[in-house]
Amino acid sequence: MPRAIVVMGVSGSGKSTLAARLATHLGCPMLEGDAFHGAANVAKMQAGRPLDDADRWPWLDRLGHAIGAAAAADGMAVAACSALKRSYRRRLRAASFCPLAFVLLDTGRDELARRLAGRTGHYMPVSLLGSQMATL
Repeated sequence: MPRAIVVMGVSGSGKSTLAARLATHLGCPMLEGDAFHGAANVAKMQAGRPLDDADRWPWLDRLGHAIGAAAAADGMAVAACSALKRSYRRRLRAASFCPLAFVLLDTGRDELARRLAGRTGHYMPVSLLGSQMATL
């Protein structure tokens, strides 16, 4: 039966790093949740404005469908996605049509801020860390 693992947590927690290593170890595709955001979502985050549920639903649906397709094709898939609310995780499950296991990366606020401040080429500003932590 096709299945998938979603590595979740706030920005800077290490989701992408762990998901990539896990996918390599399992020999399956890795999907980067950030790649499924629409241009409007990216622009909103770049401007320092947090996404709301209405912004996230289409993103979660696109990612969920892609997870399901990858798992169906390869038997297993790994994704990196914030999945901050239980309702977001339910949405991913519904869109993927396959069993999902969620792995939460819990990292301290100071370390998260340090990682985000040191990032280059990413649209998520340190100023949104508080809203992500509150949502989680």
